[in-house]
Amino acid sequence: MPRPRLFRRVGLLPNVDYFKPAGIKLRELSEVILTVDEFEAIRLKDLEEMDQEKAAKKMNISQPTFHRLVISARKKIADAIVNGKAIRVQGGTYKMIKSIRPGMGRGQGAGRGRGFGGRGRMGGPFAAGPGGICKCTKCSYEEPQVRGQPCMSKKCPKCGAQMMRGTIR
Repeated sequence: MPRPRLFRRVGLLPNVDYFKPAGIKLRELSEVILTVDEFEAIRLKDLEEMDQEKAAKKMNISQPTFHRLVISARKKIADAIVNGKAIRVQGGTYKMIKSIRPGMGRGQGAGRGRGFGGRGRMGGPFAAGPGGICKCTKCSYEEPQVRGQPCMSKKCPKCGAQMMRGTIR
């Protein structure tokens, strides 16, 4: 019997959890599932340009495990780009940690557990379903979030700044 997986530490959840090729209807696409821990590995290695040893420690996993996550994520992303598939970011075995930089991450380090449960597509303020809001980063203007339209792709009607996902209070 294999031992249970350790939770991989994740410092930032994606603001957008679905990417698709432009001009192709969603029902005509097949999709690739990129887990949240794979997303974090790609973020640390490729975006933050962190070396593998440091990134593995930050995620609380071994270097070989980190390397396998990066290889798996890159393969999935390449498959989606080359073959015109959509990418959905969900699932994985992870736990949220406090953000290192102010303004990064979501919340006070509260974990999301094993990924598939908890706040899913329709289950909470960070889900893509009803109940969310888009908020302006400059003037704090708020409007209801429309399902299928990421807040980051919207501009504020008052000041023209980029909108971001907010929570209902």
